[in-house]
Amino acid sequence: MTVRPRRSVLYMPGSNARALEKARELPADGLILDLEDAVAPEAKAVARENIVKALKTGFGDREVLVRINGLDTRWWVDDIDAAASAEPDAVLVPKVSSPKQLQDLAARLVDMGTHPSVRVWAMMETPLAMLNVGEIAHAALDSETRLAGFVMGTNDLAKDTRARLVPGRAPMLPWLMMCIAAARAYGLNILDGVYNDLGDAEGFAAECRQARDLGFDGKTLIHPRQIESCNGAFSPTAEEVALARKMIAAFDLPENKDKGVVQVDGRMVERLHAEMARQTVAIADAIEKRQMTKEPAAT
Repeated sequence: MTVRPRRSVLYMPGSNARALEKARELPADGLILDLEDAVAPEAKAVARENIVKALKTGFGDREVLVRINGLDTRWWVDDIDAAASAEPDAVLVPKVSSPKQLQDLAARLVDMGTHPSVRVWAMMETPLAMLNVGEIAHAALDSETRLAGFVMGTNDLAKDTRARLVPGRAPMLPWLMMCIAAARAYGLNILDGVYNDLGDAEGFAAECRQARDLGFDGKTLIHPRQIESCNGAFSPTAEEVALARKMIAAFDLPENKDKGVVQVDGRMVERLHAEMARQTVAIADAIEKRQMTKEPAAT
């Protein structure tokens, strides 16, 4: 099983060339190079140029998404033309509320002859997106949409629903779980939204643990200082990896190949647990491979 760690994915403003350069030294698993909220209207053109230049230089083995402006804005066509020409791992589309938006984007990508490796991720951040999440996720079955993942836009969702961003996120939990269920039903990856209070390290760590427990692949971040804590929360512990390897080994024994349940360390383990264990080990192995590159610590 080959997987890609997506524990920490950091937003970087495309208008800040220095920040884009610094991103190559950060231990984030992924980057979102932003052309939308973090970039003023008068800086959009410069941001596009900066991002294209940065992508051509590369970001090592980090996954790189480019967030374009919304499909209802005057900037999105120029955004997608510039981004796709530099072939990031994916284009991130804000405020996706229906499958039709993904189909419109797909048509543009086809017309441009965009390389098939460039995928599409959707920001889930509107009330309508919550109502249509199953239909949006279902669009992944149409290969032309290139849909590969969701990113939660919890700030916009809170603004539009008037839900409060409180510790524990009780108002958000139904929507978070709806999006996770839809993503998993159609084989999509999914990242949690950002945590706004940079001064609240304890609150951030708690929200990372919650996101991990809910089933997110990782979390989007607004500052490099959040990377280390986020990576820790989404990394399997040594104990979890050891138990996972035991489960896999137990089911791989010739005498257990046809069994649905075996005993491991005194507990009954079903074959589905072994499949979950394989995912855990695959993530752990991928993280270890990244760490062997001796990435520097976050600052």
